[in-house]
Amino acid sequence: MRKVAAVICNYNKKDYVTECIQSVTESMFQDLDIVVVDNASTDGSVQCILERFGNRVKLLVNEENLGGSGGFNRGIRYALEQGYEYIWCLDNDVLVDEHAVGELYAFLEGHPEAGMAGSKVYHMERPDYVQQFGIDIIWEEYCCEAKYSGQREDGSMPDVVYSDAVAACSVLVRASVIREIGLLPEENFLYWDDTEWGLRCNLAGYKVASLGSSKILHSMGAKKEDVNTFPLYYAWRNWIRFFMKYTPKEKREDMCTAFLEGLFDVVYNDLYLGEENRARTVMYAYDDAIHGRMGKAEGFKIFPVTHSEEKLINLLKGKKAVKIYANGLESQAEEFAERIRKLGERTGDCFLPQILEESPSKAGDSFTMAQNIFSLEDFSLNTWYVDGEGRILSSEEDIFLAINREYSRKMFVFSQIGLFLSFTDKIF
Repeated sequence: MRKVAAVICNYNKKDYVTECIQSVTESMFQDLDIVVVDNASTDGSVQCILERFGNRVKLLVNEENLGGSGGFNRGIRYALEQGYEYIWCLDNDVLVDEHAVGELYAFLEGHPEAGMAGSKVYHMERPDYVQQFGIDIIWEEYCCEAKYSGQREDGSMPDVVYSDAVAACSVLVRASVIREIGLLPEENFLYWDDTEWGLRCNLAGYKVASLGSSKILHSMGAKKEDVNTFPLYYAWRNWIRFFMKYTPKEKREDMCTAFLEGLFDVVYNDLYLGEENRARTVMYAYDDAIHGRMGKAEGFKIFPVTHSEEKLINLLKGKKAVKIYANGLESQAEEFAERIRKLGERTGDCFLPQILEESPSKAGDSFTMAQNIFSLEDFSLNTWYVDGEGRILSSEEDIFLAINREYSRKMFVFSQIGLFLSFTDKIF
């Protein structure tokens, strides 16, 4: 029996998963077997894997998509039954360095206080930049943070980082620890499962490490919220549910208030931008979280993502030269100018955005950059304001929405806080 089972979870990514498997086969550490769990792919993944790797891979095929957590758990259960000492979880869209698993194995062998060890994750598209190097839970802000995210590799980062969790895109876990803390939370389906797994490991008294000497590349192509609200639903539902489960009793009211304010901000912003589908999905996620409806979401809770430019198109009608006042926000002005140019390409119009430094001296059709239209004091409509979120204030209706936002926010929190708290208390 070999020491390590490399468990790869795949769904509809035959090109990625075959390259991932190939990179694992090229590892210098060879005391491992490869287990691929396919989540009922429809893109020919299963046949492609069989043709390319044959019996070099143990292939487990699910009859339905069980999500990331369910898919990994199928492979983990198999590995536990077979008696492997370590289980290496890998996303299907990673490429592993030839020393990645060997470094993780050597570290856990030499550090019995550690229960799991993750790789240093770099961006597939920008391999000089770190995607994450450990995950910390920020309890005061009810969120989590990927350490060193977005930092360029300059050799100055620690060799070993200890944290609350590591990403399941590459993590080696002791089989004995899994038997103690349990499998990934399968009810999540997707997202926040690895965060909870890491927290359970820490709570059981084991350290969670990330190693700079274990390197992988990870593509972020899986999170395509520009297509539909599928990732948005799971991110919000499981995020809320996580803090409902683990926030201490004395902090629950503060936690509920923070989430309700965040929910309101997202929904109000989406409605302002005309992205009603995102707002609907977020509210479904909240409702399911507090009622404990987990697992795979029903199809009617997921919608196509629509980005409407109707408001901007109407403002630009009949105009060729478009004045944009930077107002000290030059990069934001450049982004907005590019947005106008691309809109012109799509509509067949020829807009000529001109970025100016000074503020408009008289009333007229022009755009002025702002940090946040909801914090404006100028409602004269002498200029149309655009903020960093792409929101435009250009009408009396927009002014009404901006002025009433804070009061609406307080009303939303007031109407929901008792309900949210009561369901949170029932978890314990």
